[in-house]
Amino acid sequence: MLKKRKYLVVTIKDWNIEEYKQYSKEIEGEWHLITSKQELNARAVRQIGPEYIFFLHWSWVVPKEITDNYQCVCFHMTDLPYGRGGSPLQNLIVRGYKKTKITAFRMTQELDAGDIYKKIELDLSGSAQEIFVRASKKTVQLINLIVSERPTPRPQEGQVSLFDRRTSKQSEIPKDANISDIYDHIRMLDADTYPRAYINYGDYRLTFSNAKIEGDKLNANIEMRRVDE
Repeated sequence: MLKKRKYLVVTIKDWNIEEYKQYSKEIEGEWHLITSKQELNARAVRQIGPEYIFFLHWSWVVPKEITDNYQCVCFHMTDLPYGRGGSPLQNLIVRGYKKTKITAFRMTQELDAGDIYKKIELDLSGSAQEIFVRASKKTVQLINLIVSERPTPRPQEGQVSLFDRRTSKQSEIPKDANISDIYDHIRMLDADTYPRAYINYGDYRLTFSNAKIEGDKLNANIEMRRVDE
């Protein structure tokens, strides 16, 4: 009797965990899940012995002992080597992109520089939450392709460009922005665990979510709190 192939998924985001619950039952193999930085260590991975480790929306450096000894597959929301670095969704939207590609690539100690397994297109319409959920489903397609086809990753081609990780201070809505820019600014930050778009008004901070454009008007939910809270 053939042993089941083993796979490990590493993520902290609820939308990825919800998808995992489904595809871990549907895609053949023995699946394991890690959902915190503290759980991820060489000993834990060694006990599982995965053929692939899939990192979805992971924000921490992975120990070299893991990246050197396992096929670690990371997913980045740009057409690599374009847009290596942090906050890819927000950096794409502020640059006016309507579509992108999710790149599945071999994780190395150099950020977003590893060889590429597969790419798949992604629509960037809607709120950040909607885009992340959509991206999670696309990532499942990539995972399925990788475990079924076992492609050989190929070196990245083209000119490298870098994105800087955005800070919470950059969530403030620019004072000279037009309606379309304000809409994009609100929606690109409108996701669980992300700092929402805001403006300061005296001692208060107004944060915005659920933005919609209707003609020449923008509607959004507003929450007001004291800045020092």
